Amino acid sequence: MKLVILDRDGVINQDSRQFVKTADEWIALPGSLAAIAQLNRAGWRVVVASNQSGLGRGLFGITELNAMHAKLRRELAREGGQIDAFFICPHVPDAGCTCRKPLPGLFHDIARRYDTPLDAVPAVGDSLRDAQAAASAGAQPLLVRTGNGCAAATHPDLPPHTQVFDDLAAVAQYLESR
Repeated sequence: MKLVILDRDGVINQDSRQFVKTADEWIALPGSLAAIAQLNRAGWRVVVASNQSGLGRGLFGITELNAMHAKLRRELAREGGQIDAFFICPHVPDAGCTCRKPLPGLFHDIARRYDTPLDAVPAVGDSLRDAQAAASAGAQPLLVRTGNGCAAATHPDLPPHTQVFDDLAAVAQYLESR
């Protein structure tokens, strides 16, 4: 099985320091949905692993999060693509959970759900913590320069062997050839 793990905010859609709280605020990045559809056509199963501390902070509820994901699915379906599953961490940073990136809990959940080791499974993020979580779980961290990726690309703690791409479309093109 070809499996790819994507972060959401900053990779698929625009990120916001004030959090993406509603379906109206959820806006796909140019080319990201076409890139996911391209991955699907190339035989990749696409899952999302995303910190969503806005839930724990009370900035939005599960109904709003589900509406955002429903919008993503609708817009993606128009491109001919699909997301297999969403894995989220709803906790605030100091909650002490193991699922909040940079910890690998979400990745371990994905490995269990798909009954597959994550060795060399590509994991696309736009932040240092995305790359750290992927590396910690044994996945292959891929960083995009969208969202927070430009700052993360030069961070001294970026895991070794993290590959850097301009955006999700460039990742899809790279993975399509694998």
